[in-house]
Amino acid sequence: MNSRILTLVWLAGLAAAQDSSQSVVTITGTTHQLTGGDAGPTVTLPSDFEGSTFPTGTMSGMLSGSTGAPNATASGTSTPENTLTEIVGGTRTTAVSGNMTATTATTPRPSNTQPCNNYAEFCNRKYSNITEVCAHNSPFVRKNNAGANQEFGVTQQLNDGIRMLQGQAHYVNNTLYYCHTSCDLLNAGTVEDYLTDVTKWVASHPFDVITIIFGNYNYEDKDENGNPLVTSKNFAEPIENSGLKQYIYQPPKTAMTLDDWPTLGELIISGKRVITFIDYNFDTDAVPYMLWEFYNMWETPFSPTDTEFPCTLGRPAGISEEKQREMLYLANHNLNVEVSIAGLDLVIPNTVELTQTNALNGSGSLGLMANNCASEWGRPPNFLLVDYYNFGSPMNGSVFEVAARANNVTYNRKCCGTASLATVLERPSATYFGLMIAVVAALVL
Repeated sequence: MNSRILTLVWLAGLAAAQDSSQSVVTITGTTHQLTGGDAGPTVTLPSDFEGSTFPTGTMSGMLSGSTGAPNATASGTSTPENTLTEIVGGTRTTAVSGNMTATTATTPRPSNTQPCNNYAEFCNRKYSNITEVCAHNSPFVRKNNAGANQEFGVTQQLNDGIRMLQGQAHYVNNTLYYCHTSCDLLNAGTVEDYLTDVTKWVASHPFDVITIIFGNYNYEDKDENGNPLVTSKNFAEPIENSGLKQYIYQPPKTAMTLDDWPTLGELIISGKRVITFIDYNFDTDAVPYMLWEFYNMWETPFSPTDTEFPCTLGRPAGISEEKQREMLYLANHNLNVEVSIAGLDLVIPNTVELTQTNALNGSGSLGLMANNCASEWGRPPNFLLVDYYNFGSPMNGSVFEVAARANNVTYNRKCCGTASLATVLERPSATYFGLMIAVVAALVL
């Protein structure tokens, strides 16, 4: 049995134990299906699983009934083959009378209270049936630099509720760096260093599932033999060196439909809680856990400068509407402006309109786009890609309120970060925007 699974069940038990009415964890289901990567085989619980209580002891062998978490109680139900156990709260006691007949008293068992990606409701939802906020160009955090797209670093982004990370990687001197357009404009450091921070966060948040899209800036470059210079193989080394690979889910198919994806609970219990995609030059033979984004997900128009934010197909070109309805989809909602400086054509965030772009309601708002997309496609976007997620209206972090409404849950968190861009950008102005362009000019001249 995978030790990570046992640890997760035990952690859930600790969470439940904080409430005396939910002092133990009940595990329901007769079959435990581990999915992805080297997660292991199916583990079928024994026929006498019903009512067995695991005494306090070590973590090993918990599901076999030998030892387990403190006061863990198990009850079996008839669940379909290859389904996953669900962790819920509740208690169960068994009394044996003098004539040796057993009677069982069960307290009312509440629904699961352990949040998955900040909401208990998400634990039983498929990965493909949840809307999450994506930090566009997550690594690009640099004060007074027009190449920046976020105010806070990746650890704070994840703390605030970001669950998809995206960034553009450049291959320089046999090393992958996160750079925006040019490493001379904004170099955020190596991909490996960034992923090391991500791994630390993932390791300390066992009930969260995140997604990473790797942007391959050098996808058109060729080696001396005419082969692609940079593919998903180049990303394998920083992934492995950072320690992230152990958490990456390997789907059973290279092109997953909406129905193929597991639930968040399944991913969490398997320990495989990171989904990885690459936009161009995938090689699933060499790196099977890194999916080609456009086999699995389509996007609305990329780097939009249109405040209407149409919910039409942007990438990949040419797929049918029928196919779109079977795939994940990402709404690009980061308003940009095009500038040309010193021979460089740049698309940079339109900070003048930032507050309204990330707003809950109104013309050009993220909330309006999410609603329009949901109406057009019969379901909201799976991912909402935004710049400076901590800005919005009527409150900072309104992007998370938009996602909560799309998910039909109540947003009850506070956002964002430990500092505020308001000291510089309380009301993004044309003057500040002009300053950003001047900074770019100084960097490229």
